[in-house]
Amino acid sequence: MIAALLGTPGLLRAGGGTDAWRPRLALSSVMFSDLSLEELCRQAVELGFKGIDLWGPFGDCRHLARARELGVDEFRKLLRAHDLEIGAWTTYRTKGHDEGFPGFAEFIGGCGGGVVVRESKYGSFAADQLDAAMREFFAELRPEIELARKHKVRLAIENHGHALLDSPQSFEAFKRHNPAPDVVGLGVAPYHLQKRKADVSEVIGICGDHLLFFYAWQSAGGTKQLPGHGPADFEPWMRALSAVNYSHWMTPFMHGGLPQDEMAAAVAKAVDYLRNDATPNEP
Repeated sequence: MIAALLGTPGLLRAGGGTDAWRPRLALSSVMFSDLSLEELCRQAVELGFKGIDLWGPFGDCRHLARARELGVDEFRKLLRAHDLEIGAWTTYRTKGHDEGFPGFAEFIGGCGGGVVVRESKYGSFAADQLDAAMREFFAELRPEIELARKHKVRLAIENHGHALLDSPQSFEAFKRHNPAPDVVGLGVAPYHLQKRKADVSEVIGICGDHLLFFYAWQSAGGTKQLPGHGPADFEPWMRALSAVNYSHWMTPFMHGGLPQDEMAAAVAKAVDYLRNDATPNEP
C-alpha cells in the first residue's frame, strides 16, 4: 500500500485539474547504518520509497563511501536493479572524516550529480554579524560552488543549532548574499528550528525556490522525532511546501539507532502519516 502512495508532486486537483501535490519521499541511509548497500536498497523498496538519501561517513554510516568503492558503473547498476533514484547525497564533515563534498565530487558527478547536503558554519553569530558572516561563508564556499558546477551538483546548506544558518533571519541573509542561487540552496531541518522556537512554515516561505531538501523531522526523543510519532502537526509545514511549489525530495527522519525491523516499522508509520494525514487535501 505504501508504494502506491509515493508519487511525484504536482498541483492540487480541483474539479478536473492536475494531480494533488504530493512529496517525493527518500529514505535516509543513516537510519539503517548497519545495512550493506544491497540491503539498504531492498529495505527502501520494501518500504515503498523511490529515492534514497545516501550518507557517510557519519557515525557508523559508510554508505556513500561504500558506493564510491563500488564504482560509478556498479552503483548505477544497483540503483537500476531496484528502480531507485538518488534523492540526495549527504556529505557532512565530522571529526576524523573531513573530506566532505570535494572528496566525493567526482563520484557523484559520474553518477549524474544531484543535490548534495552539507553544513553551513558552526559557531554563535549575533544578528548584527549575520550579513558579514554570510558573505564570508560564501567566499569560503566558492571552490565548492565551482566544483558543484563541474559535476552537475546543487549544494543544499542545512540549518543546525549553534550554526550560521540557524534563525529565520539567517535564512534571509543567506538569500540576500547567495552568489549562485542556480547552484546553492537550502536544506530545512525543522528539528533545529523548533529547538530555537522558530516558525517552520515561516522559514519554508522565506526559502521559497531556494529550498532543495526537506527533513520531515521534529524536535523530540527516539522515534518521536519521526512524523506521525511525536506531537508536531506536519500539515502546516506541508501546506507551506505546497505553497512554494516544492518539487524536490523529503525524508522522514530521525537520529538514533534501532534494530532494523523496529526502524522499518517506525518509518512505515511515518510515511503513512505524511501521505494520509499531513498532506493537504484542499487548496
